[in-house]
Amino acid sequence: MTTGALDELSINTIRFLAVDTVQKANSGHPGTPMGAAPMAYVLWDRFLRHNPNDPAWPDRDRFILSPGHASALLYALLHLTGYDLPLEELKRFRQWGSKTPGHPEYGLTPGVEMTTGPLGQGFAHGVGMAVAERWLADHYNRPGHEIINHSVYGIVSDGDLQEGVASEAASLAGTLRLGKLIYFYDDNDISIEGNTDIAFAENVAQRFQAYGWHVVGPIDGMDVRSVESAATMARAETGRPSLVICRTVIGYGSPNKAGTASAHGEPLGEEEVRLTKEALGWPYRDPFTVPDEVLDRFRGARVRGRQLQDDWQARMAEYHKAYPTEAAQLEEALRGDLPEGWQRGLDQLFSADDKPIATRDSSGRVMNTIVDRVHAFTGGSADLAPSTKTLLKDHGHYGFEEHCGHNLHFGVREHAMGAIANGMALHGGTIPYTATFLIFSDYMRPPMRLAALMELRVVYIFTHDSIGMGEDGPTHQPIEQLLGLRGVPNLVVLRPADATESVEAWKVAMERRHGPTVLVLSRQNLPVLDRQALSPASGVRQGGYVLWEASPKPDVILIGAGSEVHIALEAAKLLQEGGTAARVVSLPSWELFDAQPEEYRASVLPIEVRARVSIEASTNVGWERYVGLDGVAIGVPHFGASAPAAVLYEKFGLTAEHMAEEARRLVGRS
Repeated sequence: MTTGALDELSINTIRFLAVDTVQKANSGHPGTPMGAAPMAYVLWDRFLRHNPNDPAWPDRDRFILSPGHASALLYALLHLTGYDLPLEELKRFRQWGSKTPGHPEYGLTPGVEMTTGPLGQGFAHGVGMAVAERWLADHYNRPGHEIINHSVYGIVSDGDLQEGVASEAASLAGTLRLGKLIYFYDDNDISIEGNTDIAFAENVAQRFQAYGWHVVGPIDGMDVRSVESAATMARAETGRPSLVICRTVIGYGSPNKAGTASAHGEPLGEEEVRLTKEALGWPYRDPFTVPDEVLDRFRGARVRGRQLQDDWQARMAEYHKAYPTEAAQLEEALRGDLPEGWQRGLDQLFSADDKPIATRDSSGRVMNTIVDRVHAFTGGSADLAPSTKTLLKDHGHYGFEEHCGHNLHFGVREHAMGAIANGMALHGGTIPYTATFLIFSDYMRPPMRLAALMELRVVYIFTHDSIGMGEDGPTHQPIEQLLGLRGVPNLVVLRPADATESVEAWKVAMERRHGPTVLVLSRQNLPVLDRQALSPASGVRQGGYVLWEASPKPDVILIGAGSEVHIALEAAKLLQEGGTAARVVSLPSWELFDAQPEEYRASVLPIEVRARVSIEASTNVGWERYVGLDGVAIGVPHFGASAPAAVLYEKFGLTAEHMAEEARRLVGRS
């Protein structure tokens, strides 16, 4: 069989595996796999450096299918090239317990590099992977020892390029000149509602050229030689990211649906499948047929991949001999391990003799201690580092001229910032953090949700956590954001009460390997609590703990979080003066506290003490789970206002006097 004939047979094998997969499930998206099969084939057959025997090989190329609805395309490629994805799993597409869910899920299917589904996210996460690759290469490669040297490839769709997060990420990728980032744009002009011209008529090539990208095409995306030539040009461009614009036909080969919106998101139907196979000269009647010569061609990836990884491991052995310290540090970072003694000095940073300090400032001091111990720690802010106090001093800056600094500058791009940090975590070798104001967490919700779903180790820092930011007014004062973040599964939210709790919160965040962590920090100064008279701050690790109590059998429990804990302490003292025994509970993390054994939770919040008052400068919705139906939750059930913080706290009843008053009322009623 000639090369051209084998290419065509291989491409049609991809197409019909995807078509049969969707048809058997009677659910899914066949059109994009049918049109994008040639570019996917060329990339996986001619360019992608990967090892199906070891999907986690560190120096592999990364591949992202950003339009995750086309997952049948990716599953066909993974099966054919020899990943642990048997044909039976394709036959169980979108079914309970299968490894072939409707959209690719990281950690579930071998070879899937990230969970894609929300359009634009794959595009932006890939930028993060390219950032991490360049950062690690600049830190660890030495003359004659290229240990980190791989590319990030992706297929992106019209829908991806319409999403704002892709624009943000593309702008930054061009600015940073990420030359190992190569995306193939599946330009088929079709969206769910019809031709893309109804809402997307811009000149994509000119747009990406303006971003600083190397643009190839438009080319005929259905032609193997054109795609291969374009990919070669993109690989040769090392100073800019590349976008290869491929003109394709959605549902290619389908006599009645090709080039139409109906090919996008519904099975072709049994009769149309038959007609399509006839139109493309597919001679096999049985579904899920893989010709032997095609399987042999694709399974060559296992042989090539094993050799590529063996070569890399040999280079690593030489690198170990020449640079043992760097090699050990790199391997530690790739494993995600923290260096021995990384916590050294943290517990000595603050004492009760210190002046009041905002938790954003105490967090900044903790971060600068951590980065001296943990080389993989790197990140940045959405143009707010001076305000979020997240600059890592004397550790350089990541920019277009050098890529080894620990400080990233995301610009005013919160949405892309979250996705890029996720991509860095997915790549491995870094522990990324981001920073902005809490109110702007709304811009970051999609990537944060994906990070929780993928169990990524990312630290999201949010400062200016309440009406305590004061004069900027209600547009910048978060109210409902904490509740929204606390509702995301596998996302741990920590709102430390003072500098010592900030230290413990950072310990939790750094040690948490299977999910993202949110640190919510104050702008206003807070007293450093006297731990000689109070419980140690290590209780943060349990999410909540008894900070102080007047009696082991209290009359009332006062619960605070973050900057309101000291108010609860003041209220307890007022109550004590009047003969009411109070217990003060610091509750920095609902998620960590709820994960504790029932016995521990009951020891902190004994069920027999029904008089409970909570205080937090945000919505009071949700606090009923801790104060109960008989308790009182003091909060801000409305938007804020522009005024000094002290005035706002008084006007909105966030005071020790008000808390003590509510406590007395409850005790008197019980």
